[in-house]
Parts: sequence; C-alpha cells; structure tokens
Amino acid sequence: MKIVECGPVQLFDREPATESFLDQVLHGLAKPEKTLPSKFFYDARGSELYEQITKLPEYYLTRTELQIVREHAHSMAEVLGPRLRLVEFGSGSSEKTRILLENLCDPAGYVPIDISREYLVASAARIQTEMPHLVVQPLCADFTQPLELPPEIAPSRRTVAYFPGSTIGNLEHDAAQVFLRMVAEMVGEGGALVLGADVFPSLGTSSKPKTAEDLLLAYDDPGGVTAEFNLNLLRRMGRELGAEIDVRAFHHEAVFNRAAGRMESYLVSDEDQQVSIGRNVFGLRAGERILTEYSYKYGEAVSITEMAQTAGFLSGSTRRYTDAAGWFAVYLFER
Repeated sequence: MKIVECGPVQLFDREPATESFLDQVLHGLAKPEKTLPSKFFYDARGSELYEQITKLPEYYLTRTELQIVREHAHSMAEVLGPRLRLVEFGSGSSEKTRILLENLCDPAGYVPIDISREYLVASAARIQTEMPHLVVQPLCADFTQPLELPPEIAPSRRTVAYFPGSTIGNLEHDAAQVFLRMVAEMVGEGGALVLGADVFPSLGTSSKPKTAEDLLLAYDDPGGVTAEFNLNLLRRMGRELGAEIDVRAFHHEAVFNRAAGRMESYLVSDEDQQVSIGRNVFGLRAGERILTEYSYKYGEAVSITEMAQTAGFLSGSTRRYTDAAGWFAVYLFER
C-alpha cells in the first residue's frame, strides 16, 4: 500500500488499477445482457454529479438520512462510547460523518474509504482542517474487496464501521451478505456497524406512504442530473480506456422492479452502433440496454437486520432510527 503526502493528510493508496477497470468493462460488455460496474461511477466528475443528485428535491434519500443522523447522532454516540476508530465505506463528501464525529466522545481516528482518489483527498483534508485533533487517514480502495486498514496512530477502544447513503442497496443480496460478513470480521469482537438503508414499502405508520413514482423521480430527475451521472461512466471509459463511444447515442433509463424490490439504472442505445475499446468491438442494437446499477430497497421481503445477524452481529443489540414517515432507516449493529 502506497502512502502519499496530500496537504494536511497522508493518503493510503490502493486505488484500483486501470487494468481492473478495463477488465471489468470488457467482461460486462461481452455478456448477452450487457452490464457496466457501478463502482466506477465515482471519478472526480462522477463524485461531483452525485453530490448534486443528493441535493435534488426529488432525491429524498440523502436529506432524510441527514435528518435522522442530526436527530439521533448524540444517542448513537452514547451507545458507541469513547475512543472509537470510525471506518467509513464510500465516504463521498462526509457530510453525515462530520455530524457523527462532532458528537463522538474523544474519537481515536477516522478512516474514510473511497474509490475516487481526488474527491477522497479533498473531503479528508477538509475534515482534518476542521478537526485538527482528529487522526484522519484516508484510504483509496475498492471497499467491496478485502481491506488492509492503515496502522492506528492512537490506540482505540473499538472499531466502528459506517456505511451511510443506502449504498448497501447497490449490492445484490448475496454480495451484500458477503460484504456484511467482511465488515463483521474487520471490526472484530466488540466492534459495531452503523448502516443506512432505504426501505420500501414504508415501514410502520407513515404519514405519506412511499410510492413507485417517488422512487422513479429520485432516480430519474426532471433536470437530467442523474442522466448525466450515468452517461459520465461512458465518458470516463473514453478518457481512461480510449473507448470509442458516441455518448450522444445513449440515454438514461430508470426502472422500478417491484418483484425484485429494487430500482434499476440503464444506459440505452438509441441506434444500432458499435463501441470499440482497443481491439474489442461490441455491437449494440437500437433499444438495447446496458445495466449500470441496482438500488435494492429493504423491507418486509428482505430484512437487513437478519442479514447483519447472519454476518455475525448480535441479535439483541440492533437499534433502528428512522424518520417520521418511515422512508429511510439507520441501523446500529454491535458484535
């Protein structure tokens, strides 16, 4: 693992190689039903677009989770206790994390993990500047793969993983179960996990039940920011892989798959065309779709609590925090 001095922080760099991006793109486009890996959305431009999405009025997820964290951060901190090391998966701008950190008692360290190197360094540097007494150790890595954390500077009492934003929904259920097991092993006995998850249908008493239309607006906003976010994956392939792609010949499509309990995002070819990457040529028919992302919604059919318990978290320790309408939930699991 390479260590790079980046202003006020040291970056621990395990950024996925270009070859990994290339291999996964080639593998996905060679399938009968084409796919592209959603984890590669987040180059610098993709991260900027995602932050714009989180501020859209249609995108209820971020503001609802933010409201929950603001309301319950103090009680979460009381449960988690002092001198913990907070490890965040997919840190992004770390806005929600900042609120949690401000409520923690004497945290021993903060390890934000993200695949977007530039964005990670910028957000980690901001937190380090705002909290000069906190040990901030950004780690650029693919958090769906086994991780080696940076060495501790100050000894901690426990390790707490933080996985906000309903990013768990981007993993198919088998992969999510594997990920939760990896997290349980990483935090170890006495560790904990704070996890954000989107829910559908709304659980409990809801003043405004969530509908399929609410989901469709959240994943296909009228202003086209989500579409640009999806199309940016093609632009990144052009920049980094030398792919020959006419981005103008694609459009974004969001679909709610009720039977599977998930939103699905696609890039749809508007015409018969070819995409070339080096010597590899892929033909697409007009109307053919490339799957770029799943966004699973947890509820009665699939329980995130049962998955966490299967992964090794204690069955009697779960705490669940939600908004008044029951549109989103933040869970606290302990080992």
